[in-house]
Amino acid sequence: MGDILKMISDGGIQAVVIVIMGFVGLALIVERIKVLYFDYAINIQEFMGQIKSFVMNDQIDEAITFCAANKSAPLAHVVKGVLERSDRDDEGINQGLDIALSEVIPLLGRRLGYLAMIANVSTLVGLLGTITGLILSFEAVSFADPSQKQVVLSQGISMAMNTTALGLSVAIPVMIVYAFLHARQNHLMEQIAEHSSKVVDLLTTRHYQAFDLKTAFPRAIASDAVAEKAGPQAPPPPRSSKGA
Repeated sequence: MGDILKMISDGGIQAVVIVIMGFVGLALIVERIKVLYFDYAINIQEFMGQIKSFVMNDQIDEAITFCAANKSAPLAHVVKGVLERSDRDDEGINQGLDIALSEVIPLLGRRLGYLAMIANVSTLVGLLGTITGLILSFEAVSFADPSQKQVVLSQGISMAMNTTALGLSVAIPVMIVYAFLHARQNHLMEQIAEHSSKVVDLLTTRHYQAFDLKTAFPRAIASDAVAEKAGPQAPPPPRSSKGA
């Protein structure tokens, strides 16, 4: 702990800025992990099985209520938006899907961009501290009093090295965690798109019946069946001529 405080002290204002950004990045990481891995998590198989059962039994209100009970999950929110338009035509149902997705997608990527920014800025602030330290070192060599030259030179080099180390110490872990969080975000988006499309397909095809001649032409089929049961009919007798 003492070494870290000494690094911050030797690094100057740049080191303080890097440490503050590190704490901000840590808070964002904790919040995003909680949301993406816990709050937005849902048992996909169980949820979709229940929704499919409700839809196939025309229990749309029950399906909407079931989605509302899992409203913290983005998938439930999207499916709920689709089900609320189940009484419309196919175009209306697909429009409901687009609207629900537009509401959910920003929530998945919220504040993730700040982590990438913190990683990049921490590196740049560390580089700024490095340059500042080198400038102090060169000034010590050129203009400092000979008795103070060694002290000023060591202070400049210390600032340069400490700010570089602090900047990289913040940037590297933040970038690694950002990569995992971004992958989790994409995974959730793929799940939502896949399963919500399946719900749309269920709604648009639940009353579909395959073409059947018996249902399309019931009278013609019935008359043919009667004719088959009656068997072949005898030809009509020849009509007598008038002269006979």
